[in-house]
Amino acid sequence: MQFDLTILTDHRYVNPEERDVYTQNVLDEDRFLMEACERLGMKVHRTNWDDPEMDWSTTKFAIFRTTWDYFERFPEFSKWLDSVQHQTTLINSKELIFWNLDKRYLIELEEKGVRIPATKYLEKGSTESLGEVVQNSGWSKCILKPAVSGAARHTYKFDAEDAGKHEAIYSELIAEESMMLQEYQQQITTKGEVSYILFGGKFSHAILKRAKPGDFRVQDDFGGTLHDYQPSDEEIAFAEHALSQCPELPVYARVDVFWNNEDELVLGELELIEPELWFRKCDTAADACAKAIQSFVEA
Repeated sequence: MQFDLTILTDHRYVNPEERDVYTQNVLDEDRFLMEACERLGMKVHRTNWDDPEMDWSTTKFAIFRTTWDYFERFPEFSKWLDSVQHQTTLINSKELIFWNLDKRYLIELEEKGVRIPATKYLEKGSTESLGEVVQNSGWSKCILKPAVSGAARHTYKFDAEDAGKHEAIYSELIAEESMMLQEYQQQITTKGEVSYILFGGKFSHAILKRAKPGDFRVQDDFGGTLHDYQPSDEEIAFAEHALSQCPELPVYARVDVFWNNEDELVLGELELIEPELWFRKCDTAADACAKAIQSFVEA
């Protein structure tokens, strides 16, 4: 059987026997996109990216959606990418995925005029202690995290005078991977972080994410909550400009933005691989995504 588009998911979400709220949201999100694409006349299929029975040459395009196990299985995922890219066209592209994996892309975007939080990149194998890095930064509060990470893995917030308490874990991490040190931006806990959803480079909708009291991480894994949000024209322009500076324009994207200590908009990160897009929060979103896919397919 031939397909125009395959929606890629995690094997846990293909035919789950138990369906809690989280799992049902996954299924609904993929269904909304599938139905929107079918309304445009596409023949759509959904399966897990590691489906051993799938002949990838039978689908013209494959779009990453709820492939949320890829990070913990990255060597396998990377090998699969190398193989499948010769059999079908990936959305977003393999090149964009690898560019987006390492948060050093933020420096590249900063050089193109996109404002980011004050950031220092620490290369794997660096012999400089965390205490020295923090002292040289001059920042009173810091965030430490890996350059390649997700879901707030090994993300630590601390006062400058407490850097020594994190020296041991930092030494372990820097020996294995590159790290980032950022100045802590206070408004992440007061205003929150806004996720702007864009399709084909154009704004669709936005979601405000707030951390639970006493925390700074806005992810729902750590008790963060979602709220409806209507952004200003300035915010939309900021998000669209940031995305326009990518090596190629993504078909879908989530642009995570917050306010720095000077009350300026800054880019937290771009999510171009498998971001949650919250179709369920905006009635027109799935259709907008489908139209962006159609434009890409027909280009």
